[in-house]
Amino acid sequence: MKEQSTSVRPSKSGAALCRVATDDLRTRKESTSTNRCLVSLFVLLIALLPSVARPQESSPSQNPYDDQYTIRENVDFVVLHPTVQDRRGNPVSGLGKDDFQVYEDGDLQQIKYFSHEDIPVTVGLVVDNSGSMGPKRPEVIAFALAFARSSNPEDQMFAVTFNENVSFGLPASTPFTDKADHLEIALSRIAADGMTALYDAVAAGLEHLKKGNRDKKVLIVVSDGGDNASKLKLAQIMTLAGQSDAIIYAVGVFDENDPDRNPRVLRRLARATGGEAFLPGSVREVVPISQQIARDIRNQYTVAYVSANKKQDGTYRGIQVKAGLPGRGRLSVRARAGYYAPVKSQPMPAARAPRP
Repeated sequence: MKEQSTSVRPSKSGAALCRVATDDLRTRKESTSTNRCLVSLFVLLIALLPSVARPQESSPSQNPYDDQYTIRENVDFVVLHPTVQDRRGNPVSGLGKDDFQVYEDGDLQQIKYFSHEDIPVTVGLVVDNSGSMGPKRPEVIAFALAFARSSNPEDQMFAVTFNENVSFGLPASTPFTDKADHLEIALSRIAADGMTALYDAVAAGLEHLKKGNRDKKVLIVVSDGGDNASKLKLAQIMTLAGQSDAIIYAVGVFDENDPDRNPRVLRRLARATGGEAFLPGSVREVVPISQQIARDIRNQYTVAYVSANKKQDGTYRGIQVKAGLPGRGRLSVRARAGYYAPVKSQPMPAARAPRP
């Protein structure tokens, strides 16, 4: 129609239509020009104000294993890492979710998550460096190195040494390492001397484990079990162990005539957290024990449930894990003995308006 109106001389009414068409075309051109200006302005705003014009992009994780090895389905999970053994003490593999039963305070719980794989762990070596440990230092360092070399390449490791003072062997800028030689340097820096602050050292190790980003957390304590210099008491350490999800393994290195030895403390810490206490007859046995602990960690199951008890009262809840498989005979299960329930946060009191 527009091509015909431009080639044929219009009538009076056609001239009016032509003017209308011309005005419409001019209006469209002006509208197009205005839209282009608006688009240009919008692009400029995006460039100048990215945080306002576009959704903020989350920064990538600093560690590629943060999400891969973290259970995120439910923040209320109670996570257990049971060890299953046969009558001879050999690890039992091949069990499934339905082969486990978990009881909390005697009530059967529904398992929500289950796996059996070698996942990386955050592990701390808490090594007694008091005067009584001087003659045993070479074997103790050999124990730590043998464990490090038997670990998963993605494990996070650190070392805590203690006499009457507690110190971390790695530099402050290096909270964890996966290098055995770094651990060797960390454990060799301080000469064995002084008294024993075992409880303070265990507390420091449990606190440092929280900085790790692996689902499974392990503390290995190498000591004679005695304590004569800690500020904390044993009851406080047992409470901290119950509040933590860490598994504690203990290796008692002492002489029969050592007046400071206390294997009972080592057994209590291990039993409460699902670990195991080893009391070798001689220091020559500590290296094979390190390999046994590493093997134990590598063969554990992961079982998680959401407690049927919804009370947030801070009480201690006992846990019992059972496992059975037809044709495998009697199986023993070692898991943490319990945990402390969360405490419901109290609302903050309303602020009162100031008096006039």
